[in-house]
Amino acid sequence: MALVKVEKSISKPGWVAHFGKKPKDTHKHEDIPAPTIDYEKLKMLCGIEGLKGREDEKSSEEAHETFMTNYKEIFAKPPSKRIFHAQSKKSVDKFSSQMSITHNATGKKTDDLKAVRDKKNYPIDEITHDIRDYLPLLHKERKSEHPEAVRADNLNTLRKLLRKLPFERTASDNDKMFSIFKTFRFFNDNVPDNILKELCVVALFEQWKDTDFTVFGRNGLYMVLKGSVRPLTYPHLNTPDNIVDSRSPTPLLTEESKDVLQPGDFFGTLDKVERKPGSRIFSVETVEPNCEFLKILSTDYTKVITQIDTRGNAEKKNLLLTCGRFQGWSDQTIVQVAKLIEWVSFPPNTILVSEGYKAPYIGFIKSGECHVLRQVEVMKGKAGHKEKKMKHVVMGRLTVSQSFGEISVLKDEPITCSIVTATNVSLGIIKPERIQELDDVTIQLFTQSNEPTFNSFSKDEIQDEYMNQELKQQWNEFKHSVVVDVINSKGIRPGYGKWAKY
Repeated sequence: MALVKVEKSISKPGWVAHFGKKPKDTHKHEDIPAPTIDYEKLKMLCGIEGLKGREDEKSSEEAHETFMTNYKEIFAKPPSKRIFHAQSKKSVDKFSSQMSITHNATGKKTDDLKAVRDKKNYPIDEITHDIRDYLPLLHKERKSEHPEAVRADNLNTLRKLLRKLPFERTASDNDKMFSIFKTFRFFNDNVPDNILKELCVVALFEQWKDTDFTVFGRNGLYMVLKGSVRPLTYPHLNTPDNIVDSRSPTPLLTEESKDVLQPGDFFGTLDKVERKPGSRIFSVETVEPNCEFLKILSTDYTKVITQIDTRGNAEKKNLLLTCGRFQGWSDQTIVQVAKLIEWVSFPPNTILVSEGYKAPYIGFIKSGECHVLRQVEVMKGKAGHKEKKMKHVVMGRLTVSQSFGEISVLKDEPITCSIVTATNVSLGIIKPERIQELDDVTIQLFTQSNEPTFNSFSKDEIQDEYMNQELKQQWNEFKHSVVVDVINSKGIRPGYGKWAKY
């Protein structure tokens, strides 16, 4: 059976004659957009009592009439078009095609929406379908690096931390306060770090709500956190440059010379100043209501210094007791010596004492390790051209709870060895000028209980030790060269061995 191809124009010869156009040329109706439904109104209509549902098989006439009367309200009306002469038709169509979020078609009105929750206070277990609640979790917080913005942020953080009572603050809170304190010049210039850390624990929060209220600063140090104050006396802050004990009566400032202290400024004193109870020294008056202050009492500052000194003296005393030479001493004598000790630290490869010179101090090793070196005279050079040179030999080590330099300092004699740090070393030292603070009995006891450091070696012993160390070093170098030759003989290593010329 043969297949015959039939043209479309032949198969329907009368289409154009009858209708005049092909099907594809017929007029199309414009697309009518689907109406936007207000689901809140729809829900309200479906909730009318008497409508047909699961419980009622037939709707009541009253319910039916109410539904038919209000059903048109379920279709949200488009927003009114605001057409200006300067706008093009394209921009007007774009503006009118977007539904405003204030319409009920997209949910509740803006007035009824809950405020976006803060990122830090957002409850993880709460489920919501509003994307705006999740956007703060995706965006990283960007902080300004401007000095004034950083200073204001630090002050706000201090206000939050200081509102807690001292026993409520955690160790991380105190560390945060310490890092903020270090950003203020007064603390950096006048308070050591070890004392400043302890002051973070005893810092208090104080607030005065009234204006023109006098705050007396003679009992402690104040820092303005919020508001502003005006000094009443000069000086308003006790620093090493101001000698306040000799200023009596207290000099008062005139109205023209009164400056205003802003957040971050200080007034008052850390050291206790003896004055009469009614003295107005370091006093200020509030300019604004609800002024907030950081307060450190002078009594707490004195207690902190006393505790640090007591703790330091106990640590120095324990260091002396761990040295065997001081175990037979009386407790009173040890305490007297411990008060003269100062703490210092040195990095590795630091020369503490040089052989043939007077020791700069008496040292007690708290942590770390030191090498003891002795000088030896050797012949160095090629055959026929050898010269005498001085070399250093490691004759021993000093570790924790060992000391050096006692006889050199007490008898003003040169030390017999050199001492070099092998690791990071922490020392307790007694300087020669402070030895004079000890009585004669203690100095004699010091001299009798100690002996020169590593003074028992003879020249022959030092020479033998030097030869042993040199032979050991040469043997190690020989073994290394043999291993390298074996490796290079079996493999191509550019730049090494026979491959060095390539």
